[in-house]
Amino acid sequence: MTPVRSVVRRTIALHLTAISVTAILMPLALYLMLQRAADDLHVRALREQAAELVRAISRGADGKLHVHLPPRLEDLYSPDYARYSYAVGEADGHVLLASFPNKHSVTRTTPPMDQVVPFTGWYNGVQIFGISMPVEIAGEKLWIQVSQDLAHRDVLIDDIVNDFFSRVGWITAPIFLLLLAIDVVIIRRTIRPIVGASALAQRIGPSSTDLRLPEAGMPREVLPLVRAVNQALDRLEEGFRNQRAFTADAAHELRTPLAILRTQIDMIRDRDLAQSLRADVENMSRLVNQLLEIAELETVEIDPGETADLVAVSTEIAGFLAPLALSRYRTVAVSGTQGPVLVHGNADTIGRAVRNLVENALAHTPAGTVVEISVEPEGVLRVSDSGPGVPPADREYIFRRFWRRDRRGTGSSGLGLAIVSEIARMYGATVSVGDNPDGGAAFALKFPAVLAARREPTPELMAAK
Repeated sequence: MTPVRSVVRRTIALHLTAISVTAILMPLALYLMLQRAADDLHVRALREQAAELVRAISRGADGKLHVHLPPRLEDLYSPDYARYSYAVGEADGHVLLASFPNKHSVTRTTPPMDQVVPFTGWYNGVQIFGISMPVEIAGEKLWIQVSQDLAHRDVLIDDIVNDFFSRVGWITAPIFLLLLAIDVVIIRRTIRPIVGASALAQRIGPSSTDLRLPEAGMPREVLPLVRAVNQALDRLEEGFRNQRAFTADAAHELRTPLAILRTQIDMIRDRDLAQSLRADVENMSRLVNQLLEIAELETVEIDPGETADLVAVSTEIAGFLAPLALSRYRTVAVSGTQGPVLVHGNADTIGRAVRNLVENALAHTPAGTVVEISVEPEGVLRVSDSGPGVPPADREYIFRRFWRRDRRGTGSSGLGLAIVSEIARMYGATVSVGDNPDGGAAFALKFPAVLAARREPTPELMAAK
């Protein structure tokens, strides 16, 4: 499986590599350029000296070449100073004039007669740099070599070239860090719309299919993907809408046949058969009512100002289901706090959740036991029974629609707890199941906040007003 890589980290890594290579090559390139510029300056200076030397050379009455150096050049080319040297010779390599005592060429090789050639070499353990160039003296074509001791190069050029890294190269590190920080800021600003869209996408679900990813400010490269996702969400929303409409329409259409079927069953003389059929019809009617209930919950608009008293809702549901419990030889009891526990929500809708929890408990608790509804001041409503409980492996699935542990069993549609979960989601509550300390299951409906109860004015205060 290919690992997921961060776009920011990948981009920064690539920029880091590019900047690192640039940080190494740029000073090196500048150093080489400075070295080349220094060599060019030396060549130019040596050519000027060679031209000045040529002007100082003449042929004497004896037919030999003689050099008459001006005072400035005498010091430079004196054997004692040994900073500069020169040699003049013929095409065959014979040296006619030289600053060396033994009168030899600087490079000890015959220079070319058609071009200026720079050279480097060693003389008496000292590195030298010089040029060989063709000249014409007294009408004769000769060559001249002029060299300089590199140990005594021009001080300014020497400092610039040799101290470049220590004096200038250090600035590469701050520039590198500055460029890296700028890259991070630019990349984060660039992907900020993508991060916002990702946060919004996490909120999209079956209950919030109307949300769409924003296109404003989205990078051009990502915009086609955002539009494709929004178009897919449009199709999904339409599918959900059609599914809800079909469920509601089918449930409505089934009510009339079930009512007719119930009437026909009452006319059957075989009471045992009629009773069995009547139970099946009641189960079907319950399924139809639950389907309508789910379809209705998906279209309910929440009023943020509505409040419900959990104690009052529990008492009302217990009274409503008491006849059903007694018919099954069970009882329903309400316990817990006595004062009102107000929460955000519609009393009828929360009552549906409590009713489904109690009906589920009545279906699983043994005869002769009590289904207990308890309300805690912290906004927690619990429904406990004495049945077999819910295995830990099934607790993740029991709130899903149409889920049943035993598919072959009858009497349960698998929608009751799904309705409870949907109502809890509507009001930001949570529903969970655990073990009853006395045996059985304990369902907990926890609301996010409890509202302060309004105190009704006493008759004495009303009279004072």
